[in-house]
Amino acid sequence: MIGRILGLAIATVMGAVLYYVSRFWDWSLWPREGLFGVEALRPQGGLVGRWLRGTDLTEYELLSWAIGVFLVLSLLQWLFDLFKRKDG
Repeated sequence: MIGRILGLAIATVMGAVLYYVSRFWDWSLWPREGLFGVEALRPQGGLVGRWLRGTDLTEYELLSWAIGVFLVLSLLQWLFDLFKRKDG
C-alpha cells in the first residue's frame, strides 16, 4: 500500500515538473530571481523553448517536449515495474 502511494506521489511530482518545463506553465509561484535563487528556474516555465533557443530545433519545441515526456514517463514506468517485480 505504501509503495503505491509513494509511486503515485513520484508520478505526480514528475508530472508537475514536466508541466513546468513545457510552454503551458502559466503560474508565477516564486519571485523573478528564480526558484531558490537559481536564475535558470524562472517562474514562467517554458524551459524547453529556452534550452532550444539558437538551435535548428526551436521550431519543434512542442514536439521535442512531447518526445522528452514520453521518454521520461517510459523510464519511470520501467523503474516502477522493476521495483514491483522485486517486491513480490
